Amino acid sequence: MSHPAYLTAAFYKFVDLPDYAERKVPLLAFCERRSVKGMILLAREGINSTIAGMPDDVHAVLAYLRADPLLADLQHKESYSKKAPFYRMKVRLKKEIVTLQVPGISPTKMAGTYVKPEDWNALISDPDVVLVDTRNDYEVELGTFAGAIDPGIKSFAQLPAWVAQSERLGRSGKKTKVAMFCTGGIRCEKSTAYMREQGYDEVYHLEGGILKYLETIPPEDSLWRGECFVFDERVSVGHGLHPGQHRLCRACRVPLAENATESAWYERGVSCPRCYETTSEAQKASARERQKQWEFAKSKGISHIGQTQNVNTLGGRSAPAPERTGVHKLTSPAS
Repeated sequence: MSHPAYLTAAFYKFVDLPDYAERKVPLLAFCERRSVKGMILLAREGINSTIAGMPDDVHAVLAYLRADPLLADLQHKESYSKKAPFYRMKVRLKKEIVTLQVPGISPTKMAGTYVKPEDWNALISDPDVVLVDTRNDYEVELGTFAGAIDPGIKSFAQLPAWVAQSERLGRSGKKTKVAMFCTGGIRCEKSTAYMREQGYDEVYHLEGGILKYLETIPPEDSLWRGECFVFDERVSVGHGLHPGQHRLCRACRVPLAENATESAWYERGVSCPRCYETTSEAQKASARERQKQWEFAKSKGISHIGQTQNVNTLGGRSAPAPERTGVHKLTSPAS
């Protein structure tokens, strides 16, 4: 069976990388030589990425990374698309590859118990298990597991505050069984490490995240409801990782809510009901001009990338990046 042209690979690994800053330049150069696009985040605590390109080129980048003994067992998830998911290649240095803003949390030392997708249904069907979706509110809107709690957070860094206030998690010796999940596994590795640091004894997380579950579990056996938001131009995927039906607001880079395009606050490439009140008229004018340039380039059949919109220009959100805290940045890292 032939696949569409573009291969997307999502991967992450928590591993001590004391020389992470020195890795940036040679890694970026190698990706550019192979015409691979996407985002790679490097931090002392590890690597987090989503990249895309021709299959041979993506596999070459993965082989380059795995040639390092510290990354030899790097795992990745694959999906294919007809269109290029990314338009640039960026390697960024970060304090954390997924931002929780709680010092001392180390998934390499104290993450929760991994649960394979094949065993996940049995775990979350246990009435004694509290199931927590660790993703942001706009992600949960698109889909989640049946019976999961939505903390209603805007960014991953807000999760600890929610944990401290939640009545559902219990406080009696912290004996509550807690199961946590996220898009690709990275956020729940860190969140379960945080839960263990807080004294919770039985903490579990979905190995490989929602994406591995949707790839592995057939629809007829699934407890997943809806679609899964992804940090690239596919916007969302369903079972088998087939692209979903959702679209992004090109201003705030968040999925458009149902009937959003019918709102008076919706203007293509400029605003949607979520972000209209968070941007100034000057920012809207800038976005409007950029949209005109994009439409003109499209009419001429040429590529127009333009300047990446970011948190300073669009009311607190930037374009998607790896699965991370919540505010996204390009479209890459594993979630």
